[in-house]
Amino acid sequence: MTRVSVVVVSYNSRDRLPACVEPLAGRPWIEVVVVDNASSDGSLASIGDLPVTRIQLDDNRGFAHGCNVGWRAASGDYVLFLNPDAILPALDLAHLAGVLDGDPQVGAVAPKILHSTLELDWSQRRFPRLRSTYAQALFLHRLFPRAGWTDEVVRRAEAYLAPAQPEWVSGACILVRRTALEELGGFDEGYFLYCEDTDLCRRLWDAGHAVRFEPAAVAIHEGGASAPRPSLIPVLVASRVRYARRHRGRAAALLERLGIALGALTHAIVTRGGPAARAGHARSLRPALRPAGAPSQMDRSA
Repeated sequence: MTRVSVVVVSYNSRDRLPACVEPLAGRPWIEVVVVDNASSDGSLASIGDLPVTRIQLDDNRGFAHGCNVGWRAASGDYVLFLNPDAILPALDLAHLAGVLDGDPQVGAVAPKILHSTLELDWSQRRFPRLRSTYAQALFLHRLFPRAGWTDEVVRRAEAYLAPAQPEWVSGACILVRRTALEELGGFDEGYFLYCEDTDLCRRLWDAGHAVRFEPAAVAIHEGGASAPRPSLIPVLVASRVRYARRHRGRAAALLERLGIALGALTHAIVTRGGPAARAGHARSLRPALRPAGAPSQMDRSA
């Protein structure tokens, strides 16, 4: 019987996908399901000789949609969502499964994540709050990098030495109990990209399931150090706005949107990313200020 299902959603991931899938494919207690979001580079062909389930989608409806297609096609009691640019050895996956085995209250568990340089990835996070949204808009997180109120990222190395219960964890590598996914209906497909992991963890906590960080398991994430590409900055902003509308009261959601818009404006004026990044932040003003219910114009081909 399959114990753990591994779901990998690929999009033009041909060069990275084999290294992600190979360590887990063919294990008797693991099944691997790769869902391809209409790649143009033949991603699935790169793993054609591996014992995995391959699902080719005709169009790219977003990362959350791909994840839902994957776990619903799988059969494991636990489901690992793994980015195609991440690597988790089978032994480390077993450590994560052991956490869920040992505590039925835990709905999801994530490993310590290292960049490809073996530097620590700050993968434990705090839920967005007005204070952190405005602090980041005004660059206060750079002045006070270790202050919890200025940032949503836990940036204390000592916090990654022992098991913990963060508010949410990076979706680059997260093991979720199938019964919890079924209870919640999986990922919210209203998020095309970004914040779907924040939203899932928030709903897990709201439903009485804990989220755990387990440093005994270690994943390597090649893309963990990268910021969103300029073309994806408006997509990130649209996702943050959706999260605020879903999980905050009307007044707080409005203030959150204004803080996000302020951040888009300040970053459009002052950013280290050059002209392309400034243009991306400027374009993100529109989704930040769009009235509730107005249609989104996210670039789904990015």
